[in-house]
Amino acid sequence: MKRDSKMLHVLLSFSSNFVCCYKAADLLEELPQTDYLQVGEAIWLALNVVSNGHSSTNSQTIGVTKIAKSVIAPLAQHNVSVFMLSTYQTDFIMVRESDLPAVICTLSEEFSIFKEENGESIPVDSGCVTNGFVKPKNVTSPTVHPVLSPKNQFCVMSLDPDTLPTIATTLMDVMFYSASLKPRPVEQDLDYIRFFSFSLIDGYISIVVDTQTQKRFPSNLLLTSASSELWRMVRIGGQPLGFDECGIVAQISEPLANADISAYYISTFNFDHALVPEEDIDNVITMLQRRQNGDR
Repeated sequence: MKRDSKMLHVLLSFSSNFVCCYKAADLLEELPQTDYLQVGEAIWLALNVVSNGHSSTNSQTIGVTKIAKSVIAPLAQHNVSVFMLSTYQTDFIMVRESDLPAVICTLSEEFSIFKEENGESIPVDSGCVTNGFVKPKNVTSPTVHPVLSPKNQFCVMSLDPDTLPTIATTLMDVMFYSASLKPRPVEQDLDYIRFFSFSLIDGYISIVVDTQTQKRFPSNLLLTSASSELWRMVRIGGQPLGFDECGIVAQISEPLANADISAYYISTFNFDHALVPEEDIDNVITMLQRRQNGDR
């Protein structure tokens, strides 16, 4: 079951740090009617934590590692399921619209919450949203899922939207006709995982590919960080995870935050994926294996 494309983007903020909210275009209605497209019943909101001001144009985003303890872990503890999507520019935490009272009640003590309307950031009256809301009980023992680390390397890149037509043919081939679309058995130990991610949010494009797929694109068009670092992946889950379970993102983000290791995180229906700098992969695997064995 695919997640619903309808979203309200929300940005949160704490002290001088800022989170804001804006509506995205409802692209779902533009798609042709087909039995092949499965849409989840829930509508999801996108939370984005930023700092330095009250507009997304002059603020700085805060990565997964920085918000692991202040946002991701508290939501997991209060039974809020999240869907994490990192992009080249920022990170989005998606929650069900029906969970908004729980989200605001959980985060309002530390965060100021805004929504963006017509380009302006408007404070959200948390009292109106959470009036009569009973805070859910803490989740005591979330499931710790198995992790797999394939050996192939990945690149996190961006692309100027004006140059998109230049790579359109290659992009469509990778997305729709590549052998990477052929599923492999879930239980199979993978030395190499086929993974490709493309996101277009507010005109900003983010691409995640393995180094072999990267060679198919013109190198002069793809933008990387100044260090041009390579990433390794940790895949979470031995079977499809679904939407209802809480604490999956926290399982990975909390240990990485404690070790001050940056991460690029992408949730999907079947598995969650955390990309970490290649030089940190051995430490990350050791930490997560200890956690899986019950050692903290």
